[in-house]
Amino acid sequence: MRYVSTRGGCTPLAFVDAVLAGLAPDGGLLVPASLPNVADQLPDWQGLSYTALAQRLFRLYAGDMDGDDLDEIVAEAFAAFAHPDVAPLRNFGELQVLELFHGPTLSFKDVALQVLGRLLAYILARRGERLNVVVATSGDTGSAAIHGLRGRDNLSVFVLYPKGRVSPLQELQMTTVGDANVHCLAIDGSFDDCQAIVKSMLGDPNFKARHALGAVTSINWARVVAQMSYYVYALLNVGGRAAFAVPTGNFGNIFSAMMVREMGVPIDKLVLATNENDILARFFQTGVYRRGPVRQTVSPSMDIQIASNFERFLHWRLGGDARLVKAFMRRFAEAGEAALQDGKAMDAGVASVAVDTEQTLATIADVYQRHGYAIDPHTAVAVAAGRRFRQESNAPLICLAAAHPAKFPEAVARALGDAAEVRHPTLDRLAESSSRRSELPADLDAVKAYVSGKAI
Repeated sequence: MRYVSTRGGCTPLAFVDAVLAGLAPDGGLLVPASLPNVADQLPDWQGLSYTALAQRLFRLYAGDMDGDDLDEIVAEAFAAFAHPDVAPLRNFGELQVLELFHGPTLSFKDVALQVLGRLLAYILARRGERLNVVVATSGDTGSAAIHGLRGRDNLSVFVLYPKGRVSPLQELQMTTVGDANVHCLAIDGSFDDCQAIVKSMLGDPNFKARHALGAVTSINWARVVAQMSYYVYALLNVGGRAAFAVPTGNFGNIFSAMMVREMGVPIDKLVLATNENDILARFFQTGVYRRGPVRQTVSPSMDIQIASNFERFLHWRLGGDARLVKAFMRRFAEAGEAALQDGKAMDAGVASVAVDTEQTLATIADVYQRHGYAIDPHTAVAVAAGRRFRQESNAPLICLAAAHPAKFPEAVARALGDAAEVRHPTLDRLAESSSRRSELPADLDAVKAYVSGKAI
């Protein structure tokens, strides 16, 4: 398996080189030159444990790695999860919920980052190299990255997050980690500002090479592969076809599902669920990708107007034509708006729905009243969108539970009042820990100077 850039400007890379690079040298995103078809293998995968299934999928995409070593990395990663099934499926009759929050930071991001942290440590140890990881986060990615990389030799991690725009518990999960290789940067701006700074640093070949920079956000292809596993696992456990409602911000999660579908796995429909920051919902309805102001909501991990994985969708949608991808991204960068002009459906397999704060809180309350089950606001966005889709289809519906509800106590309390107090011991312990962070302006040069002074 070789990896090429969405912008067509780099020599194809092996998997380990793609993992270390994160972003392609020409500023594009790395994608496999071709996708395997697994339709004939699905009967043999029926009944596999979550870990065994994930090992099969990684072997398809990491052919340049020793298979036994790869299997061990994946097994160690999922041994860190509190539930034996890693991603258990809860059936409530009207809907099914895929719980992806049983990792160390209680977020679906752990599924990928527990694997990726171990992959990076393995590759660096064998090459005798170092890596300084830079991460932009709207909430959960930062803490999951930190817990995947903390204390590892030859690795340092710099996490940029928008000051005052993540939940207090999300911030504590990052800033209470005391390992010397962890650096938390509270940026005076939005998540999109943080993401633009990270992409600028990774897109500067001299700065990137001088400080051995890498990425573990969803622009790293290994994360996409890791996220494929729970879609296949859920489908094999329900049997037949199913639809998925996916809370969507940076587009990595639902893009993983799209690739699974292209590999021959029978996904009936994908419900792209966004909050008021609905740039993606509008695109899939109109073909116009138009940036707007970032709105703060009760689902902060989705408060995004520039989805970093969207370029991978464009590459697939435009038949791998790098010229068209570059032209689209250039128009968007210059005007804040770009459109597909060919008149075809954006993706006939995607239904897009935007859910506002009032609907989100009402859904949290309704699910608790009906089933005695608390959900976080991101999961509520998926459930609300999925319920709208159910009015149009009888396909079994699986809603992705992105985070444990205890991570968002303010939103849950607004929705449930005194009906329930949702807590988790991992989060309760954070109040007893000391916190450290550095505050910086949303300025590329200021962040570069900080990274230059702290990089290993």
